[in-house]
Amino acid sequence: MSERKQQVSRRQFLNYTLTGVGGFMAAGMLAPMVRMAVDPVLQPKGEGEFIQVADVSEITTEPVRVNYKIEQVDAWYTSEVPKSAWVYKNENGDIVALSPICKHLGCVVNWEGGEGHENRFYCPCHDGLYEKNGANVPGTPPLAPLDQFKTKIKDGKLYLGEAVPNTEV
Repeated sequence: MSERKQQVSRRQFLNYTLTGVGGFMAAGMLAPMVRMAVDPVLQPKGEGEFIQVADVSEITTEPVRVNYKIEQVDAWYTSEVPKSAWVYKNENGDIVALSPICKHLGCVVNWEGGEGHENRFYCPCHDGLYEKNGANVPGTPPLAPLDQFKTKIKDGKLYLGEAVPNTEV
């Protein structure tokens, strides 16, 4: 039995070598692009974070607009974004924080917007009305209640979390 050695010709050797080097270079160029596309998705999100917005002793039964800023990260760019909320104490003494964004078209609602709107939130864009608890008034453009912020009290300070749909109305 004669075993014939398998020999590689020069042409095959060059083909194998150039294919390997080309594949290695392509992988080297694609790896940073893939990492750049996937990295922001893999970063931990800041969900559940609470921001200090007010002193609890200053909150009354009358809704007051509190303004605050959050740090927003878009990929590698960090910026401060202004936010606001309507904050008051309800009949039980619990603190309620409502989003000022109208559920109709995203305009900003005001407390006691004018005549005929006493003790209600008023949206000037399309005459939208909300009750004090954030419930939308039937017959006006908004079809859903104002969103409500998650709240937390620590050391006499009010902290707001994310806004969630208002299910308490």
